[in-house]
Amino acid sequence: MSGPKDHPDDRPTPDSVLHAAPEGDPTPEDLVLASGRDLTEDNLEWARRKLAEQGRAALDRRLP
Repeated sequence: MSGPKDHPDDRPTPDSVLHAAPEGDPTPEDLVLASGRDLTEDNLEWARRKLAEQGRAALDRRLP
């Protein structure tokens, strides 16, 4: 009999597939999602402003 710990979603994610940020320049969508916000026009505009002001640091501050 299988228990709840046998479910594939309960296994830890291997380090080889973990990543903290996209390679290259982050997009407004990346920043919105990393901030836990919905992809709305207002949030995308906020992200565009943050990326213009802070560059990649805007995303790096929100990711591990």
